[in-house]
Amino acid sequence: MAKAKKDGKSAKKRGKKAGGSAAPPLLRDLLRIPEGERVDLSSYDAAATPGSPAGKSDKLAGLAATAQMGERLADLQERLYAASTAGDRRRVLLVLQGMDTSGKGGTVKHVIGLFNPSGCRIKAFKAPTPEEQNHPFLWRIMKALPQPGEIGIFDRSHYEDVLIARVRELVPRSQLGRRYGQINRFEKSLADDGVTVVKCFLHISYAQQRRRLLERLDNPDKHWKFNPGDIAERALWPAYQEAYELALERCSTDAAPWHLIPADRKWYRNWAISKLLLEHLESLDPRYPAADFDVEESRKRLLSEG
Repeated sequence: MAKAKKDGKSAKKRGKKAGGSAAPPLLRDLLRIPEGERVDLSSYDAAATPGSPAGKSDKLAGLAATAQMGERLADLQERLYAASTAGDRRRVLLVLQGMDTSGKGGTVKHVIGLFNPSGCRIKAFKAPTPEEQNHPFLWRIMKALPQPGEIGIFDRSHYEDVLIARVRELVPRSQLGRRYGQINRFEKSLADDGVTVVKCFLHISYAQQRRRLLERLDNPDKHWKFNPGDIAERALWPAYQEAYELALERCSTDAAPWHLIPADRKWYRNWAISKLLLEHLESLDPRYPAADFDVEESRKRLLSEG
């Protein structure tokens, strides 16, 4: 991932301290799609492991590092929720996009499983219903947003309306072009309202998708996950790559940047998204609210019960 390495060097420069030592680059800097730059997905290695634990492409090390983050992630999630009870409106929205088999569902299972499910709001977006089609395309998205203190997860999202809508020519190109600006304004309004938007494009290779589809066919327990239409969709791979390149290029902003996650290695995908969430939650640094009652008086009353 040449571009990721280039971003990593910039991050190291930004992290230089007075003494000349460099702080390790944040993963969100390594994986971030630069704002306003053209995107060529063929230049990104879907099997790469930028920033991986101990600098190794080691599955066992990655699995161990992901598990190790669980306790810290759960603690930060609890603090975020607790802060909301005192009026803190901040929350996190994880947006997952990618081709079929790239691991959106697997991310929900393995990464979001590190959190308390009662503080998560998960929404998988399918084809719009007749009711949803009668509203602007962002209408169904706004209904699914996380509440203050929550972590929201979108399995697919409003980006479907500039991806499949483009590939399948479901709307006129003039209308499609306006949607990029609408999305940027929408995400900016979310950021202004206390939503940390973490957008992840799960970048899988054409060959790896074929292997994963074959695995589903080879395992009767996975047949429910296979749709013969997936084969027809593969024929549209170049068109989808172009649609993703445009979406990443036009909608990676300072308020809501895109992060490209190499997704051929499942362990790396899970580690990277866990790490991104950890970095963003640590930046929020939520705090438990102070008691709004007399703690000592309450203790005395309980002790006096005998």
